[in-house]
Amino acid sequence: MPVNPELLGRTFPPAPPYLVGREKVREFSRAVFATNPINLDVDAARAAGHTDLVAPPTFAIVVQEITLAQLLAEADSGIDFTRVVHGDQRFTTTRAIVAGDELTAQLAVTSVKTLGGHSMVTAESTITDAAGEHVVTAISTLVVRGDE
Repeated sequence: MPVNPELLGRTFPPAPPYLVGREKVREFSRAVFATNPINLDVDAARAAGHTDLVAPPTFAIVVQEITLAQLLAEADSGIDFTRVVHGDQRFTTTRAIVAGDELTAQLAVTSVKTLGGHSMVTAESTITDAAGEHVVTAISTLVVRGDE
């Protein structure tokens, strides 16, 4: 089944809040080889003017993944995850994510294209803090490979 073109414009309910933990920030920082002390040491982060550990900019993908799971679970999407390749990832940041943030993300499908036998689905996850203020928008393009 091809990707459903009617996904375009679909908005999903906000995902459950995600509490950013210190150890999650440290784990992610080590995984992406972030060596800035503000990512690993609370005292260094506070000395730099932050309230707690600062997550690397790509940490937003952890929160976005929750919303992408909503998209992939849609019965009428036509997206076969076994045929998905991650085509592009971008972030538009208002402020850094820090440990202690409670973040909520909401996904909207902004583009559905067919190229040859393949499909490309672009989804934007708008991530806000507990006060409802914008923190980051994570934009992913998924390539769904067509039949061989």
